[in-house]
Amino acid sequence: MNGPLHPWRDALEDLGLMGLVPPPLAFLPPAPEPQPSVAVAAKPVVPTTGPKAPLQFVPPTDPAGCPPPETLASASNLVDLERCLQGCLACPLGAGRLRFVFGEGSATARLMFIGEGPGRDEDLQGRPFVGKAGELLDKMIGALGLQRADVYIANVVKCRPPDNRTPTPQEAQRCLGYLRRQIELIRPGVIVTLGATPLRELLGVETGITRIRGQWQRLEMLEGIPVMPTFHPAYVLRQYTQEVRRAVWSDLQAAKAWIDTH
Repeated sequence: MNGPLHPWRDALEDLGLMGLVPPPLAFLPPAPEPQPSVAVAAKPVVPTTGPKAPLQFVPPTDPAGCPPPETLASASNLVDLERCLQGCLACPLGAGRLRFVFGEGSATARLMFIGEGPGRDEDLQGRPFVGKAGELLDKMIGALGLQRADVYIANVVKCRPPDNRTPTPQEAQRCLGYLRRQIELIRPGVIVTLGATPLRELLGVETGITRIRGQWQRLEMLEGIPVMPTFHPAYVLRQYTQEVRRAVWSDLQAAKAWIDTH
């Protein structure tokens, strides 16, 4: 595909949506002839216990593969913390990653963005938000009069989930201690959560992001940190309407106004 639709195709591929686009009708194969019904045997039941049960993930017990809380607490800065976590294999995502995506930005950022998890480009580069959604996030940050180096960007999980799926609660909880320690070291004035996952896993808020975006929340850390929930940039790319873009811009302006006045 060339021409003006080429960037749109790239964005769809980056979001894993190309498979959802049906082929043109002219190229659809003819409908198959009806076949006589055949009885289908029931699928065998997969045992959950015993010798044929699927293997269950068992996290490592060494401090490199599963960093203990005391190791996190001993890290006095982000560089030390990242060094402590580089070998983490505490959940199944670790074995499938290419790069550990710790986070990046200013160690003293007043504004912190938290997303869900790394995608394909992030896994390749070891940096958060560098794909199509990351390009949009950079534009959002720039519109606030800031640069990427002025803020801090992180995710709930540090390793890419297969096929960019949502991390499971178990995977998220394994990484949550790492994220909370990042927040403790950065001490941001405001956190902007991108999408439903960080809001749910970090704050325990189960309300859908469409209903709760734009409504101030509070993270009970460091005497309370204001949290502004907004849509994930990937959602904005999928729903690129004036209404959605205005909503996100309003949320970001509110976050910026808070750090400018407190």
